[in-house]
Amino acid sequence: MYQILVVDDEQMIRELIKKYAVFEGHTITEAEDGMEAIQICRSRPKDFDIIIMDVMMPELDGFSAVKEIRKYSSTPVLMLSARGEEYDKIHGFELGIDDYVVKPFSPKELMMRINAIIKRSNPPGDEAKKEIVRFEGLTIDFTGRIVTVDGEKAELSPKEYDLLFYLVNNKDIALTREKLITNVWGYDFYGDDRTLDTHIKLLRKSLKEYSKFIVTLRGVGYRFETERSA
Repeated sequence: MYQILVVDDEQMIRELIKKYAVFEGHTITEAEDGMEAIQICRSRPKDFDIIIMDVMMPELDGFSAVKEIRKYSSTPVLMLSARGEEYDKIHGFELGIDDYVVKPFSPKELMMRINAIIKRSNPPGDEAKKEIVRFEGLTIDFTGRIVTVDGEKAELSPKEYDLLFYLVNNKDIALTREKLITNVWGYDFYGDDRTLDTHIKLLRKSLKEYSKFIVTLRGVGYRFETERSA
């Protein structure tokens, strides 16, 4: 079962999550604010399978805590917030979170999201192509999970890497939104199309001028292509 760090200044929220998590056999560690979460993660950087992080907290907010934790830990993060604005979601994904859930939430759905995130983060086998590909000034190292733009390393979130690798591995193929969500996020993903659009937007920003390779297919989805007809 999983080791879960729950970070929220509301005791009732922590107890609610703990109740359902423990019922499924998981172990819970609690933190009341971002500062405490950072201290726990520093002392136990590899102990947790996932971190559930609230946004609005005293001492240090969730966004700032995730930014600090990401310096030494790649543990998946599910963000909780009473705010559902697109800006907040985009900011969270830019920091490398894996999912964003708006309060109030269904505890059962939260547990299902947790299971889906951890399964995606720990695939049964390494299916990535062990090669390096180049498209003009864009270089993609599948094995090392390194992307460089004109010689400079691009700082992509884990999900941006997954999305880019899937697009490139299916170069010149029209990929529907449903197919992308199913194969990059998993068939049991509980988000919506806006999550895909947000990550495409972030990925294009990271790729700079080479975002031109990601073509939008109106009413269908996206395609990665490097040779455009005039």
